[in-house]
Amino acid sequence: MFVNRVEAANLLAEKLTDYKNKEGTVIVAIPRGGVPVGYEISKKLNVPLEVVLSKKIGHPFNKEYAIGAVTLKNSILSDAALEVSPIYIHDETERIRDLLKQRIHWYYGEKKPLNLKDKIVILVDDGIATGNTMISCIQLIELQKPLKIIVALPVAPPSALKKIKGMEEVDEAICLSTPSNFQAVGQFYEEFDQVNDKEVIELLKKANEKFSLKKSN
Repeated sequence: MFVNRVEAANLLAEKLTDYKNKEGTVIVAIPRGGVPVGYEISKKLNVPLEVVLSKKIGHPFNKEYAIGAVTLKNSILSDAALEVSPIYIHDETERIRDLLKQRIHWYYGEKKPLNLKDKIVILVDDGIATGNTMISCIQLIELQKPLKIIVALPVAPPSALKKIKGMEEVDEAICLSTPSNFQAVGQFYEEFDQVNDKEVIELLKKANEKFSLKKSN
């Protein structure tokens, strides 16, 4: 059990000290809950913070239960999606992509995302349940040809972590806790407040101000 995302991030950062001040390393967080975790890790390691946009497709009768995940360039479906109408999946995919386009505009404005080619990418979230969102993000990042992809998580069920570790795109996966009685990420935090888009924008700005200054000097 973690007190909050800050504690979880600090514990993860202790496992990632080899990357402190390491040029070419980027923390990539999955919004929205992964961004406070990514922010704290980027601060501890003194490396830039970036985001990767993906969102789960919820089951039509239980939106919290993920049957897949969507990015702007790819999507992944689990076996549970076989029981769901293809029309529903198509409509949800389009709706989610519209939302992701909005978020790109909110998070970046006129700024371009960092190019991850030949970078060491440390991909973080506040936890995973099915792993579908994480898998779609890994596949999306791999398209940019990074040097290495490291997944860092506070908590995940053993089955989802096994899927992540089994991906050929993943060089290393670090997870602090793998409980078998897993229902939702939030059950492993004492404080698990919803993170809104305004917080994401503020944390991205704060994390990267000094790196912007370095470039301009």
